[in-house]
Amino acid sequence: MSGSTKGLADRFRENASSIVSVLVTGIWLAALLLGFDWWLPFMLFGYVAVVPIVTMLFDEDEETDDAADWQDQDWGTSGETQDSADDQSVEDALQTLRERYAKGELTDRQFEQKLERLLETETLEDAEDRHRTDRAAAERDREPTSEPDIETQADLETETE
Repeated sequence: MSGSTKGLADRFRENASSIVSVLVTGIWLAALLLGFDWWLPFMLFGYVAVVPIVTMLFDEDEETDDAADWQDQDWGTSGETQDSADDQSVEDALQTLRERYAKGELTDRQFEQKLERLLETETLEDAEDRHRTDRAAAERDREPTSEPDIETQADLETETE
């Protein structure tokens, strides 16, 4: 029995801020729906004081780990070289692309286009070149093809009248 109690206590500590946020939301929402006048002060007090205090007390370890991971990732303090960091970001992007495809967020065609673009884009310069090329192609597609088409349209309008 003490093993399950310890597990429950650990789970509460890990999810304390989420639990308190749900409780605060539930209480003020119930008070609002039941017509109590104290729902607004309770909501403000809950979100401005109670939830942040619980978060500071119970979620301190997680924030420290997240901050260290963020610092390692952005500033390279984990000892990785720039090339290995670039390889990791490509692998992360590839994994995200695969997950979106598996969830059905992307069609086969979209997946293949994005995969091709991802594998072709090795450096920032390559990405900028591709963007310039795509923009130039889009501008060319938007330009009117020729003036005879406009004249043909005007001729058609006069013929119908």
